Amino acid sequence: MDYDKFIFCLEAVPDIEIDVTTETVKSLEKLAVNGIDSIYKTCDTIEGLDESLNVLLYEDHNFKNYEIIYLVMKGEENNICLNNYYYSLEEIAELFEGKMRGKIIHFANSKPLDLSDEESQYFLDITGARAISGYGNYSTKVTSGSLDQVFFSLCQDEDDVIEIVEELHQKHYALCKLLDFRLYY
Repeated sequence: MDYDKFIFCLEAVPDIEIDVTTETVKSLEKLAVNGIDSIYKTCDTIEGLDESLNVLLYEDHNFKNYEIIYLVMKGEENNICLNNYYYSLEEIAELFEGKMRGKIIHFANSKPLDLSDEESQYFLDITGARAISGYGNYSTKVTSGSLDQVFFSLCQDEDDVIEIVEELHQKHYALCKLLDFRLYY
């Protein structure tokens, strides 16, 4: 099945000069076999994140087809860590200001996502994103890769984020609860 919605994945790595095949790359390759295309980039600084985003926005003619911006980054509840520096989601929202219209910003469970109503609304208002999603539980033993794949597949077939979350919970309730899947819209 060919889909016309893509995933843009940006993964934080210690050094972009070192080429390593991560679990994220393997997961995206599995999605590609199922017809879901993606672009994968790495970054090791906030400037690298900004540059990758700007290349996507201003040089990729298929940007409107990227429904999901998939961020695989370490951090704590409301921040990300790049090169041992922490950036709040408010700072990330300002970096993405107005650039994410209609997109779903999805965080892997390499960092927990725990936003208040006010914080999530601020992020959505500033970025223009349709939703922000991720996991309340960080785990080094269980990664969100398999659940992320299901979530991305559901996003291809359904536009209503409530329907997507309900179906995700119906199909993978135990894993959703274990990782504490969250979606703010």
